[in-house]
Amino acid sequence: MKTTFVALADDHSLIRNGLANLINTFDGFKVMFQAGNGQEFIDALKPKALPDVVLMDINMPKKDGYETTKWLKELYPEIKVLALSMYDNESAIIRMIKNGACGYILKDAEPADLRLALNEIVLKGYYHSELVTNQLVKIIRQGNNDDDDKMPAVKLNDKEIEFLKFACTELTYKEIAEKMFLSPRTIDGYRDALFEKLKAKTRVGLVMYAIKNGIVNVE
Repeated sequence: MKTTFVALADDHSLIRNGLANLINTFDGFKVMFQAGNGQEFIDALKPKALPDVVLMDINMPKKDGYETTKWLKELYPEIKVLALSMYDNESAIIRMIKNGACGYILKDAEPADLRLALNEIVLKGYYHSELVTNQLVKIIRQGNNDDDDKMPAVKLNDKEIEFLKFACTELTYKEIAEKMFLSPRTIDGYRDALFEKLKAKTRVGLVMYAIKNGIVNVE
């Protein structure tokens, strides 16, 4: 089994150490290093030995989770960020996801939930808990007047629409390929083409476009 290396960025040492001890008990996971704030985390990164996943606290001194996650998305997009917070408010969740987080988990979550979140991020590249899904749907239903968040209306072919519908499910990209009777490489091509067409950077962006434009319906 391949080991997934995890880094922790949290300014509360007791919480950080407790999380490290817990994660080290999970099969296939190992904590690589810990940091007390975003700047300390950045300083600890070694380009030739990067972590696979980062548990990123939101409220930290020097560099907070929002700023550090955005920095990671721009310089090391291969590192997956799991946002960690005491807060379940809409703005924090949406802002972290927009800045590049692949998931969001509360600090009072059960150990099994943290293990699930880490496993989902490794297997699927994201973790969409009910909390995150509900907040995404809520903000989409309310509408967003921020010009930066408007997604372009573009013409999609039948295969792209079919792919988008599958992208809104829990299926992995490999499973989507099987459903569409296409190779994983072809599916990767559809995904990358849609990222460019829709000016989206993550699967969440594709889902938001699909919902906003009526490709999938949210009951």
